[in-house]
Amino acid sequence: MGLLGLIKMVSRISRNNSRARVYPARYFQSRDLSGSNFFHGKDAKLPVLIVGAGPVGLVLSILLTKLGVKCALVDKATCFSKHPQAHFINNRSMEIFRKLDGLAGEIERSQPPVDLWRKFIYCTSLSGSTLGTVDHMQPQDFEKVVSPASVAHFSQYKLTSLMLKRLENLGFNVQISKESDGLELDSDVTGKVLMGHECVAIDANNGSVTATVAFLKGGKRMERNIQCSILVGADGAGSAVRRLTNVEMRGERDLQKLISVHFMSRELGEYLINNRPGMLFFIFNTGGIGVLVAHDLLQGEFVLQIPYYPPQQSLSDFSPEMCKMLIFNLVGHELSDLNVADIKPWVMHAEVAEKFMCCENRVILAGDAAHRFPPAGGFGMNTGIQDAHNLAWKIAALVQGSAKSSILNTYETERRPIALFNTSLSIQNFRAAMSVPSALGLDPTIANSVHRFINKTVGSILPTGLQKAILDNVFAIGRAQLSESLLNESNPLGHQRLSRLKSIFEGGKSLQLQFPAEDLGFRYQEGAIVPDNESGAGDPEAPSGRRRDYVPCAEPGSRLPHMYVKVLSDSTREVIVSTLDLVSIDKVEFLLIISPLQESYELARATFEVAKEVKANVKVCVIWPSRSDDGAVRDSKSALAPCENVVDVMEVKEESGGEASWWSICKMTERGSILVRPDEHIAWRMKSSVPSEPTLHMRDVFNIILGKQ
Repeated sequence: MGLLGLIKMVSRISRNNSRARVYPARYFQSRDLSGSNFFHGKDAKLPVLIVGAGPVGLVLSILLTKLGVKCALVDKATCFSKHPQAHFINNRSMEIFRKLDGLAGEIERSQPPVDLWRKFIYCTSLSGSTLGTVDHMQPQDFEKVVSPASVAHFSQYKLTSLMLKRLENLGFNVQISKESDGLELDSDVTGKVLMGHECVAIDANNGSVTATVAFLKGGKRMERNIQCSILVGADGAGSAVRRLTNVEMRGERDLQKLISVHFMSRELGEYLINNRPGMLFFIFNTGGIGVLVAHDLLQGEFVLQIPYYPPQQSLSDFSPEMCKMLIFNLVGHELSDLNVADIKPWVMHAEVAEKFMCCENRVILAGDAAHRFPPAGGFGMNTGIQDAHNLAWKIAALVQGSAKSSILNTYETERRPIALFNTSLSIQNFRAAMSVPSALGLDPTIANSVHRFINKTVGSILPTGLQKAILDNVFAIGRAQLSESLLNESNPLGHQRLSRLKSIFEGGKSLQLQFPAEDLGFRYQEGAIVPDNESGAGDPEAPSGRRRDYVPCAEPGSRLPHMYVKVLSDSTREVIVSTLDLVSIDKVEFLLIISPLQESYELARATFEVAKEVKANVKVCVIWPSRSDDGAVRDSKSALAPCENVVDVMEVKEESGGEASWWSICKMTERGSILVRPDEHIAWRMKSSVPSEPTLHMRDVFNIILGKQ
């Protein structure tokens, strides 16, 4: 198209919308490929290979398969982990899960009752004094006004199991590797989840990617090559794909080292249900410090996180018997049925990959492979699931020929800023968590400084055993601040510390669980969208680490606001859905939302015409205002004939009597219009008018969104 063509296209949009922003020229690659060329390079057999069969890789495979894109997964683990790992699922992820064959509903039915996990509890032991309690659920969290889904508390291994069932229902074959098993070297991998297959090399050239995977067969290590058009690295924080492609991480490393102890005790679960149910228990006493995650009180499943200071401490110091003794101390009494299932170390980082794409956009990073957060706030898995949601429709549009390969650039353009923001928010939340021990006289930065000092000074001189003794004594002196003789209201210093602690809890300055404004309100500032100058300018508000409520927004790049609407049809059955449900999950389809006005119908007809030209699918939704039954016929199909992919819906007002209309929620007039992407984010809008040349305007809009030149 060239620079002149680009200028003409932007000028047309400007004439129709005087507030339109000039779209940055960097969105258009000088060298671009159509979908057919991109996915039919030399000897390319598989459109997409996903490395990593965790939640991010599994969600991406489900979404791609539903959109008609063939794919396969490989994972170096020989079987799926039973370690609970991530457990908090935020609103946005649950909205995505609603469309995965009822996944959200099954999670809601299978998770523990919300009253068993809504609180964080701070105490001297699980049977000792309570220092503070924070309830993280508010009345609006249950009303489903801003979202059709609620947050959930559901362990990652259980989530993985439900996802695998859905993949199998889509025709996937899950192969759990045994030593004697393995792929035949020439077998087709399409539609398979291959466990025990490690990606050991990546070669991207000649228009395709060749991944070398290693596996055991008959006791021998074997390798085979898998050719694909796109390789997605969703293989976790220690990503082999990231390492093999030399992508660096940027940010703060080694914030904290911890030992994770997975254990079972129904006795403890029953005790906490009856006495102090909660999700997280922050335990501080002279014998030890730890954070207990109650994954399921009904089943008695827990994970204890303990600070870890190598090399003075080693994994052997945390034997099952030692961990039992520590658990008994933190509980306050022994447990007759305690069973330690797993003990493993891990390191907390706050880093984002320098880039999410490489090898001519044929190798893509997603999830923890692209960003590693502190667990505070539960952003890790949720951000990864939303990475997959953003990426899936773009790959599908490229495969099906409606988009150019430059659309893949927008994945990094859109998702990397979100990852950077969530990194900052996670750090803020982590620091909020540290404010509690600091108020008790236990400054975690001092412990880390002492550890670093020992490593840098006497670490190379003194024997490891003596170093460990020094470290243990220093920490024991620190924990003496938690003695009952000091930490009580009668002691002046204890009174001062407990008052400071109360102020932290009442002021919402401790570790938070929910972030509605960030979970639902994140907005892509640029990418596969057409910005307008009526959108809020500049970067999003800096994260504070405190809960902020979500305010619906219809600016380009935002998630489509939720409102319940009634589908108008000839059927006598009343169907009420969310506006989010109007966006298809089974095909790459854009949604144009308009009012029942003649000029809006003209825009809709123009949109259908342009969509046919660019090989895109479009559905038109006409939103009728909610009024008393006035006998009016609410049917736009005759006005839009012969166009068929049209749905009429009517606003459903809140039972509380709220009078907000759809267009007022969106802060637009009924003469406005909204184009929604397949991932439920707004691609384009007109706030209060229809373009004077709708066909030319919508052609330019689709060319920008789909990266066409």
